[in-house]
This record gives sequence, C-alpha cells and structure tokens, in this order.
Amino acid sequence: MRTPFEFKTAEAALSVIRSGDRVFIQGSAQTPLYLLRELGKRAPELRDVELTFITVQGDIELDKPQYADAFKINCMFVSESVRKAVNDGRADFIPVFLSDIPDLFRKQLKVDVALVQVSPPDKHGYCSLGVSVDVARSAVNTATHIIAQVNPRVPRTHGDSLVHTSRFTAMVYHEEELPQVDYGAKVKDDELRIGQLIAEMIDDGSTLQMGIGTIPDAVLKALHNHKNLGVHTEMCSDGIIDLFDNDVINNSKKRIHPNKTVTGFAVGTRRLYDYVDDNPAFVFLDIDYVNDPHVIRRNPKVVAINSAIEVDITGQVCADSIGTRQYSGIGGQMDFMRGAALSEGGKPIIALTSRTNKGVSRIVPFLKEGAGVVTTRGHIHYVVTEYGTAYLFGKNLRQRAKSLIEIAHPDDREMLEKACFERFHQF
Repeated sequence: MRTPFEFKTAEAALSVIRSGDRVFIQGSAQTPLYLLRELGKRAPELRDVELTFITVQGDIELDKPQYADAFKINCMFVSESVRKAVNDGRADFIPVFLSDIPDLFRKQLKVDVALVQVSPPDKHGYCSLGVSVDVARSAVNTATHIIAQVNPRVPRTHGDSLVHTSRFTAMVYHEEELPQVDYGAKVKDDELRIGQLIAEMIDDGSTLQMGIGTIPDAVLKALHNHKNLGVHTEMCSDGIIDLFDNDVINNSKKRIHPNKTVTGFAVGTRRLYDYVDDNPAFVFLDIDYVNDPHVIRRNPKVVAINSAIEVDITGQVCADSIGTRQYSGIGGQMDFMRGAALSEGGKPIIALTSRTNKGVSRIVPFLKEGAGVVTTRGHIHYVVTEYGTAYLFGKNLRQRAKSLIEIAHPDDREMLEKACFERFHQF
C-alpha cells in the first residue's frame, strides 16, 4: 500500500539541516544539483555543515569560496567539480577504498542528512536511486534524515535501488536532465590501440570490470568479435550498449548473478540512462558487495581494466594524484585489481598512454614527490600502453624496469634506461 506523501518546497525540506551536521550527497549522474543550489541560499544562517560524497557531476555550487564558512567539503573522491576547491585547501579528501565507504557510514562517519535524487514513486510507494546506488544505499540506510529530489528523468533501476516514500523526511519535486558524459566520443587513436591490445587478452566467457575514462570505452569498441562476455563492475557507460544488443555481453558464463550485469553506478548519455531504465538485465547493487574482492573472484576470468596517471619502473601505480595535487581518488581500482588476481584465469590490467597530451612520459623512474600509490607493486600484473603489454607479476625490480621500458614511448626509453642503470647498476 502506497503511503501518501506531500511534496514540499526545497526551502521547507532543507530546513532540517543544522549547523555542524554531516550531509551526504548522492553522486555521479544522480547528483541532486537543484537541492544543492537551494541549500546554498541558507549559507548566511549555517556554519560548518560537512558535505561528504564520492564523484559528483555538474556544478555543485557549494564548493565556491563564498560558501566556505557555511559548508565544509570532506569528499572521498576528487571529481572535476571539486578539484580546485581541494587543491586550494578549501575542501578535504579522505583516501579510502570504495568498498570500505559503507562501513565508514555505519561505524564512523554518521550521516545526519542524506540528499538524494530519485525516480517518482511507483504504485507501491517505492522510488529508485537511479543510476547511482553505490555508496548511496548505505548512506540512505544509516541517515537520520533523507531529503529526496524527485525527478521524472531518473531511471528506475533494479537491484538495491528502491527506497519507500515512508523513509523520506521530505520530498521535493524538480525535473531536470541528468548530467551526461560521452566517453566514447573522446577516445583518441593511441587509446584505440590500447583497446585493441587489451581486447586480444580477453578470452570468450570473461567477466569484465571497466574503470572510469576513455580507455575502458576503447576496449569495449574492440570486443565485437567476442562471445559470451559478462559484466561485474563498479561502473558502466554507453560502450556496453551495442555489445548487449549484439549478444556479445550476455552474462551467460558468470557463476554469480548469471544473465545479469552487476554494477554500482552508471555514467553516460541519455541513451544509457534510457537503456537501463526498468531493464531487468541490469542490477545496481550496494558497493560493499559489488567491490568486495571475495565476491569478484567468484566469477571466472575476471578482467579488470583500470587507468593510471603514471607508473614507475618498479610497478608502483599512481592513479589519484599529480604529485601533491589531488586529481581523483583511490576508488575501486584496488578492489578489482585484487579480485581479478584471485579469480580463476583473471587478469588485472593497468592501461595508460605512454605520454600525456603535453608529451610527458607516464612510465617514470620515480613517482612525483607527494604522489599517492593506489596499486602497489605487489599487486601489479599487466601494464598496457599503445606500444605493448608488460607482465610484471613475479618479476624482480630489474626485470620489471626492462619490461616497462619496452612499452614506454621510444623517445623516453634512453632516459629510462639511464635511470635504471643508476638505480640497479646494470640494465
């Protein structure tokens, strides 16, 4: 039986937030931008409201300097929306595995108010968290108050996404398009080459995890001759749609959740959001399950494809910072690198172009001072650039350096060989 619920104005709904509260903001394409804009109007009367979230999309407004006294950002992933605020010192960053965030909410970072964006209630009174279930599920489960922006443009997704209207402190109706990202349109020639090399490593019947960015989409573009692929991933994008339609991805060989694509969130274009809307072939699940390495390993031939900012010649992977400048976060890279390594026939892959757009080598003698190590050299297996594939697992430091130099940009190899000789006294 549906519980009758009255929509409130944003002003009335947000009045529950008090100075000193911790407020969770649902992220990715579900970022409740209208509620955030409206919350900004309360800045003169609020102090030290902590805002916590992972990836957010669009202009969240509250990261601007004029809100610094009222709102303190304490994020668990640094997305483009808040990157300047973090690196200017107006916002803070918590390094944490994505799979551990639900436990943080349950035990340490108690959520006073959760701001979410949901689909309209169905005939039973249930709304959907749409395409961002990930850590939003646990935030909603533990929050004292939940304020929902109800938006008819939000897809109704299957899995752990449903929240009954009786759980909401207030519901605010506001229709606006979700943020969109077209990763496929940004893929460059070097990335297409990397995609082809990785596609050659993927056996039929494999289970795929794709990280954020253009290289995972480049891999998907190269998989159209494969068969019976599955997906168990923290995120998905438009690149999987054509593979679904052509029965390349059908999840038929997975041991857990066969015939279903498992994901935590989706970021893409309206085409993707429409595709997953009420689509029973997709299940959006709590991230502490999706990203649990012991769950991931249960599927055979897990291929985890993640990107990096730089890799040093011993195999240390920096994926979250440029020196001391925070660029993103730990996210789920290590969750899936470990899960794939433990999977029967699994392949954990780090993929990156040999140079940045400015011509700077990304295979380096040493990580930049202050850079974070996301994947350790004890966890690294495969590294792929447009020049080839290096397999590092079980190799000593000199062997690793030689393998990585072979896939570095040709113009950088002499410099790297010299660094290798200076460090190890031979090459």
